[in-house]
Amino acid sequence: MGDAVADRSENRQELAQFLRNRRARITPQQAGLPTGVHRRTKGLRREEVAVLAGLSPTWYTYLEQGRDIHPSPQVLDSLARVLGLTEDERVYIHRLAFGRSPAGTADGGRTDEELVAQVVEVAGLSPWPVYAGNQYGDVVAWNAAAAEWYTDFGRLPRDRRNMLWWMLTDPEARERLVDWADETLDVIARLRVAYASRTADRRMSALVRDLEAASADFRCWWNEHHVRGQRLRSRTLVAPGLGKRTFHLAVLNLVDSPPHSVVLHLPIDGALPGPT
Repeated sequence: MGDAVADRSENRQELAQFLRNRRARITPQQAGLPTGVHRRTKGLRREEVAVLAGLSPTWYTYLEQGRDIHPSPQVLDSLARVLGLTEDERVYIHRLAFGRSPAGTADGGRTDEELVAQVVEVAGLSPWPVYAGNQYGDVVAWNAAAAEWYTDFGRLPRDRRNMLWWMLTDPEARERLVDWADETLDVIARLRVAYASRTADRRMSALVRDLEAASADFRCWWNEHHVRGQRLRSRTLVAPGLGKRTFHLAVLNLVDSPPHSVVLHLPIDGALPGPT
């Protein structure tokens, strides 16, 4: 019971901070409001957001203060519209408020038969990187190709065998990942989604705290509250002796072990060995 209460309180505070952050990013012009010459407020005022969303200014103020009030799904969707949130961000505030995604959320990870067939081939032949991780970004298993294209995770200290730690603190990561900044920001934005449902998790809190202390890049991006959902995306890697190659990253969740997922690298050029 105590952890559940703490979770709700932490989620309310996170929702409040997220709304304040996004309100500061919306200009009056973007919201269709006139801009006064003597306007000093950065972004929209609370009262303006409330009016545009059809809410009481006092009630919205309570929401931004993290008080124990209960917005409806319709209210959250209205705020998402006013604040110009992305679909990932809209889902995120629903998770903070209700602990689940909103009904009718589109499944961006749906695959066709061709992709499924390629997944089976790659998983069976394993000529390309395959690794497994958990909700904290720990790399718990990997094949030889993953060690060649990324790094030999077995040589890292066990408490640093983590994709974000490697990306943010190992200079090798900047050499291997062609779009290092976007790749790292993407992982941070997905960690933010995992954090939303685990705000009372001491391991998660410690991870965020330690990364903030170790990396100025992490501090900056984390404080900007980036949010991205998991979906098929591309990643370009460069490795000595292997050259440069772009992969689709397909993430498979394990039903028998929900905290873990398997990341498959599917070569975009379709360079898979044919049947013998």
